[in-house]
Amino acid sequence: MKILTFTGKTPSEALKKAKMEIGDEGMLIETKEIQKKALGRNGLYEIVIGIDEDMMPATYQKTQKPLSKQQPIKNESKDVLYDISNAARQISEISKVVDDPLEKYMNPSIGSQNRATTAIEPTELKEIKSEINKLTDKVKIIQNMFWDEKAPDLERQIPSEFAEIYRLASQSGMNKEHLDMLMQITLEHMPLKMRENSATVKRYFQTILRKMVPIRRESAAAVGSKKVIMLVGPTGVGKTTSIAKLAARYSFLMEKKYKVGLVVLDTYRIGAVEQLMQYARMMKLGIETVVDPPEFSHALDSLKYCDYILIDTMGSSPYDKNKIEKIYECLNTNMTEYNVDVVLVMPSSIKYEDLKVTYDNFSSLGIDTLMFTKLDETMGFGNIFSLAYETKKPISYFSVGQEVPEDLVTASSDFLVECLLHGFNRSKA
Repeated sequence: MKILTFTGKTPSEALKKAKMEIGDEGMLIETKEIQKKALGRNGLYEIVIGIDEDMMPATYQKTQKPLSKQQPIKNESKDVLYDISNAARQISEISKVVDDPLEKYMNPSIGSQNRATTAIEPTELKEIKSEINKLTDKVKIIQNMFWDEKAPDLERQIPSEFAEIYRLASQSGMNKEHLDMLMQITLEHMPLKMRENSATVKRYFQTILRKMVPIRRESAAAVGSKKVIMLVGPTGVGKTTSIAKLAARYSFLMEKKYKVGLVVLDTYRIGAVEQLMQYARMMKLGIETVVDPPEFSHALDSLKYCDYILIDTMGSSPYDKNKIEKIYECLNTNMTEYNVDVVLVMPSSIKYEDLKVTYDNFSSLGIDTLMFTKLDETMGFGNIFSLAYETKKPISYFSVGQEVPEDLVTASSDFLVECLLHGFNRSKA
């Protein structure tokens, strides 16, 4: 076997050079950084390729293609990716052909037939499948060398086996500073042995994400006490529908059927009041409306027989300080003994920067927990992670659709991380 080395400013550039000079017959042995990128100086990477001398192209003597046949390096890189995709498909086909080496021991009739037609021992089959798994992983690593040549702002280069997980998290809408910090933690603490398999890398990264998402677990109202929950947030995020989902949940879906009352501050929108009153009639709930802040305490006292009191507020632009101030006045005039749990409701379909502005402008109300709606209307969930991590406010509920009450789920870090890395799946809610 002949060993060849190729260098480039990035691993992908070095691989492209190898592709142009020796074609597809070589095997990638190693990738390493030989010169760090610094101010005024490009980084330098070296890849080591092994190739049988018999397979060496006759044209390999540093000879270049005729000008008429040369093409830009970006175009040639498409061929590399195409060949890699072919390799992946071939691996998939091989995997289907190789039988499970333990199958004949689990099913004697199959085993007797196989022994008559093959001379390969189970241990050899295990080795074949192991090599296929390693080759599949190598292909995935090579594919991800093309993910994005802009390296994150870390002290060290992201290893190629981490490229896939970095790309997924980056595309999810996660704040870049948070993502780079997570990668730094992963690189510092992940055992070297675990880095050999991309699936292991992903599981380790998932574990770190789960531990960093604050969650408020649902707890029932204690005997003799009541819970007062106020939903606040921008217009159009689904607060009124979420109030109805919570009311139905506490009234019918918990271990005990609790008494629920509703308070409406959203008198600006006649439609919202009528909608909530319709829900109250259907579920036979008490309901009170508040026009001026001094009426707020009276409304709570009128529902003192309830275990849960849910408060719907007027929707407000994060920049409309007058409406937010009116909600604050209601909270400030609360002369009852009840503590009000303030839940900020936001859509999951807006970018992290907009979520952060919304949180900052509503924070004067004393936010206790976060609720995210419209999870079924977005493909990226890193923005939710970033806001919860940045504010350290726990998430209490997710709304995953319009159905009342089915499309409300209690928050869990497992579900959020699953959405972040694999997309929304209603069956796992």
